Amino acid sequence: MKKYAFLFLPIIIFISCMSTSDSRYEDFHPYLNQYDSNKTLGAIVTEDSTIFRLFAPRSTRVTLQLFDDYYSSDHTEYDMNRDDNSIWELGFNGQLYGSYYGYRIWGPEGDGEMFNPDIVIADPYSKAVVTQNNYHHAARSLLIDDTFEWSDTDWKTPPISDIIIYEMHVRDMTAHPSSGCSAAGTYTGLTEKAIEGGIDYLIDLGVNAVELLPIHDFANIELPYRDSTTFIENTWNPYEGNHWGYMTSYFFAPESYYAHGESLTKNDFCGQTGEQISQLKTLINTFHQNGIAVILDVVYNHVSQYDYNPFKYIDKKYYFRLDQFDNFLGYSGCGNDFMTERPMARRLIIDSITYWVREYHIDGFRFDLAYLIDPITLQEIYRAVREINPNAYIIAEPWGGGYDPAGFSRMGWAAWNDKFRNGVKGQNPYDNHGFIFGEKEKNTNFSDLQNFIVGTLESGGGLFQTSHHSINYLESHDDHTMGDFIRIASGEVDPSKRILDVAEHAKLSPKQMLINKLAAIYLLTSQGVPMIHSGQEFARSKVIQKTEAPDTNWGYIDHNSYEKDNFTNYINFDHAKVNRELVDYYKSLIQIRTQHPAFRKSSPADIEFISCDNPYAFGYRISGSSSGDDNDFMVLLNGDAQQAAVFSLELSGWSLLTDEHTASITPIKELTDDHLSVPPTSGYILMR
Repeated sequence: MKKYAFLFLPIIIFISCMSTSDSRYEDFHPYLNQYDSNKTLGAIVTEDSTIFRLFAPRSTRVTLQLFDDYYSSDHTEYDMNRDDNSIWELGFNGQLYGSYYGYRIWGPEGDGEMFNPDIVIADPYSKAVVTQNNYHHAARSLLIDDTFEWSDTDWKTPPISDIIIYEMHVRDMTAHPSSGCSAAGTYTGLTEKAIEGGIDYLIDLGVNAVELLPIHDFANIELPYRDSTTFIENTWNPYEGNHWGYMTSYFFAPESYYAHGESLTKNDFCGQTGEQISQLKTLINTFHQNGIAVILDVVYNHVSQYDYNPFKYIDKKYYFRLDQFDNFLGYSGCGNDFMTERPMARRLIIDSITYWVREYHIDGFRFDLAYLIDPITLQEIYRAVREINPNAYIIAEPWGGGYDPAGFSRMGWAAWNDKFRNGVKGQNPYDNHGFIFGEKEKNTNFSDLQNFIVGTLESGGGLFQTSHHSINYLESHDDHTMGDFIRIASGEVDPSKRILDVAEHAKLSPKQMLINKLAAIYLLTSQGVPMIHSGQEFARSKVIQKTEAPDTNWGYIDHNSYEKDNFTNYINFDHAKVNRELVDYYKSLIQIRTQHPAFRKSSPADIEFISCDNPYAFGYRISGSSSGDDNDFMVLLNGDAQQAAVFSLELSGWSLLTDEHTASITPIKELTDDHLSVPPTSGYILMR
């Protein structure tokens, strides 16, 4: 998740999050931990009744509002009853499907309190919400029958060792006109066949898992730009939008803006029919039928910032980490960190993730800023999800107020491997480059580069207990795309100059093409789990487009496009055609990895490293027998941008699968010499 520049973050001292207790945050209201309950929460519909339940521990009065319609202020108000465990409850005869409802809550007054019965909040356990398109994100819960006829009954989540993850944004994958999608930017659009974008593109590329940027209902709209009358003046976001979704409002409801037929027209309503539920389930069902697992990027470390977020009005002191003056803590960079340690906050997280596994057949989760989630909750997440689906993927972004990928691995979690990213590509494109540029990232040495190949294992001085815990990546939604990183780091694009011809800029130079290919070989032949960000396979560039927003930065490369629901973020498939050579290279490497378990299931004992005459190059042999592969392989990597690397080898019986021009699942050349010269900035894969 990208942090916001306008917030001042506290200084954070590293403390391993993997201890049995969490002392990183002082609890100034420990008495609140006494409030706990096992009752089912939300709106519960039985054969002959409907029961509404809300946990509100310090409230003095709670009323239920039943509305005549989603846009109407006409309603009937009912007082709810409190039980001994602070559950407010009210029952009705009959099934109230189709009803719109919300709550008003009274509580203690005084400094630091946020109880406000003038604001009607939606149910935090809503399965669907109708929201108004402004920064208040005013919402009403929609009580809906979410029964769905699944046809993915033969689907089984593949082992994590066998997947190639494609990180993507639901809207961005089909919103650009080049996708050819008739339901552009929607759940439905992703399942549309016979178009340039959508599921057919993913199938053709060969990936077998997608990681969706957040699709929990989130606060799409931020404060009006340069409006001094709001409680905080928005000086940072002329788009007034939150496009990526890292501001969750409701943890059980899918984002309605991505449903076909919805829009963000100012002050209109979104999600009134509840079709976002069936459309998302259809997407998952379709992906499963086509051999693609679905992973959700989820945000439980903080909640939405500016809207009528229900937890703030239910009980701020219960649900949030606060300082001694009851101000929100912002280790997440968002000013409102969720207090995952509280019993009912922890329970909500577990209820949410198990709901998505059971009701939406989700195959796994990537947890945003997972270090901010307390250790007990982390353990409960692992236990609860794996009880339902033993193969479910549980992946941490292992930072946020600290950093401990090794600790996550010891708990059985996988984690994003930023050490791999920095060592291979570099930390930034200006003055800290990695192996693919013929340089050594300042915190990486040669033994690290070798350990990345075997899975960045703790036994080799790395991070992980097993290679399958290492999510290897070179690009994600955060920071520069790899294509732009390479454009800048190669010196061929000046980031201080405005780009006037985006199409010409997108086309890779010969030098940029070589660097992208070398990076792809390194990524897709390393042990661990590779992740590709959408557009990485054609060196996607994020050039800020001219829009109606008063953004004077148009024409410059964007490294943080979280707010832009426009062509800056949309996947341009015309650019994929322009760089088709790189797309085809990725496709062939994905085929090689998929068909040969040696690149997925080998142990360090199966891998022997090879030196050569060039200090910026190395290679390795993989014995395929222990992984169940019928072949042996050699991978030769030359990061030197100036000099070839000569490897002295007995090559009789070996064939070439990749060179600096081509990658292929079938041999492109038989080898007979006793040496092989790998050109500058190139990688070769050999098979016997």
